[in-house]
Amino acid sequence: MSYSGKQIGLLAAAGSAALLFAAFVFQALGYAPCAMCIWQRYPHVVAIGMGLLLTMGLPIIPLLLIGAASAATTAALGVFHTGVERDWWEGPTSCTGSGLDMSSMSAEDLLSTDGASNLVMCDQVAWEFLTLSMASWNALLSLVLAGLWVFAFAMRQSNSAGPSLTSP
Repeated sequence: MSYSGKQIGLLAAAGSAALLFAAFVFQALGYAPCAMCIWQRYPHVVAIGMGLLLTMGLPIIPLLLIGAASAATTAALGVFHTGVERDWWEGPTSCTGSGLDMSSMSAEDLLSTDGASNLVMCDQVAWEFLTLSMASWNALLSLVLAGLWVFAFAMRQSNSAGPSLTSP
């Protein structure tokens, strides 16, 4: 059975939908997302949107390229988040606490419970499977999805008479 570039693109978009759905399931199970987890969701939404646009008869090539860029972006964010979790590099101070200068804080400030109690730290692994965190799994699976988008683009290019950005 032979698949078209459009079908492969739809499969990649469905993969993003599955990853986003899984993120929401984990959230419903009590694994609150950190800021970097949320950042990784936005490119999946874009990839899903490209999949929806593929079904509408719009020019395919730009949609495949945007889908590939979206999947690669969330994969890169997942790699960055993994590095923050593993202490390979520092993450944003807004969700890791790094760079926090406690030397100027009083004992009362340090013991205060007036701050945000629902802040989820980006440098803490909330869940792991086979020694990989959710961010790591997102990075790996999103790289596969980016590869599918690129493969769909390559198939589309090889099946067309010449490079075209507008042919459906």
